[in-house]
Amino acid sequence: MLSPLDPQARKVLELGRQAHEPPFETGTPEQARRAYDNGFPGLQGEREPVASVCDQAIVGPGGPLNLRVYRGRGAPTANAPALLYLHGGGWVIGNLDSHDEICRWYANIAACVVVSPDYRLAPEHKFPAAVEDCRAVLAFMRDMPGGLGIDASRIAVAGDSAGGNLAAVLALLASDDKCPLTAQLLFYPNTDADQTADSYRRFAEGFGLTAATMAWFRDQYVRDAADIDDWRVSPLKAKNLARAAPAFVAIAGHDILADEGEAYARRLEMDGVPIVAKRWPGQIHGFVSMGRHGPASRQAVEAAVAAWREFDPAFDRV
Repeated sequence: MLSPLDPQARKVLELGRQAHEPPFETGTPEQARRAYDNGFPGLQGEREPVASVCDQAIVGPGGPLNLRVYRGRGAPTANAPALLYLHGGGWVIGNLDSHDEICRWYANIAACVVVSPDYRLAPEHKFPAAVEDCRAVLAFMRDMPGGLGIDASRIAVAGDSAGGNLAAVLALLASDDKCPLTAQLLFYPNTDADQTADSYRRFAEGFGLTAATMAWFRDQYVRDAADIDDWRVSPLKAKNLARAAPAFVAIAGHDILADEGEAYARRLEMDGVPIVAKRWPGQIHGFVSMGRHGPASRQAVEAAVAAWREFDPAFDRV
């Protein structure tokens, strides 16, 4: 039986109806970005102070790659645990500001260093550009830990929606790169670009992210239909997930991505990966980015950090 909508979700959906914004798929990517940039400040809560935050750039596969680095309150100045956070936005929208609130929460709750990259977006930069950028940032964190004040052996990856997709892919690639991760923390991740799960039917319209918008995002990202079967686009299609880092998967009950999130959590468990799956039955897609309108957003980050601590016993020694 479907749970009733959480009051936070009802409020956000009503605000969306009142805005009368056209769906992203009816315009250009540039129009979608402008609309998103105009809208997300009304969803984010107050920006929580952290010990420090700075922007820097590294050399990426496609040129300069901008990063934002957060040091949480209570984080050690050297050998701190680190989190690579990959923002959502369908691989088309989103930036360093759109998920600033979440990064600050992670930094303070985990007393860690958070690195958030402004990875290349589609359709100007199609798959695998975003994957390559995120992989390069992880390599930078591994190879230059002293400059960030982090412990290269205690890096986790996290992300939401399309960022959760990239985080799941990176958690598989990391073992190939000899950079094992302590955890992957996924909020309502995209895991199957076929987009045929039943939740696409149940929540096709009226719950924020629509099936039509999600199809548009995917089609902006992939080069052609063959990419849909590439596990770096659809990690649920990977033959084996056993090499992946321990996982936290957050699932929103009223979300077109709910079923593929559930399926990915089951696959991880079947392949022997330590997994904590937590469900918010009354929530909608993107709820972690809606901190202005309810406590569930920060609580989800708290739950992710609790799982990360469970996966990484070194937290107890800090």
